[in-house]
Amino acid sequence: MWLIFALLSAVFAALTSILAKIGIEGVNSNLATAIRTVVVVVMAWVMVFITSAQSGIFEISRKSWIFLILSGLATGASWLCYYKALQIGEASKVVPIDKLSVVITLVLAFLFLHEEFTIKSLIGCVLIGIGTLVMVI
Repeated sequence: MWLIFALLSAVFAALTSILAKIGIEGVNSNLATAIRTVVVVVMAWVMVFITSAQSGIFEISRKSWIFLILSGLATGASWLCYYKALQIGEASKVVPIDKLSVVITLVLAFLFLHEEFTIKSLIGCVLIGIGTLVMVI
């Protein structure tokens, strides 16, 4: 089931890039990010109430709160930078560079989460890096 959600995530992320590039024309990138964020917040809370998950808010540990807030700040910074890059650059070049986050995530997961970094992971990282360079140059 995780694979289906991961594939849907990739499709929606691709749509996000194309729709954002069209929608951001003539709009300040920070304002565009704020509008997008409001939509995401409303959508997320609607899903919380649809799935009756709202009662779980009181069970969240202090550690989880801290890391969820830090994750939210990282997301906000990512979106602000992404929208600015998308506004001034070509989507076909901005998006592959943004997807270098896959490589960075694998390295950070190895360093901080102690996840396995295999030869397969290394080859994948190298190929993603090469693919990004090929697409951007």
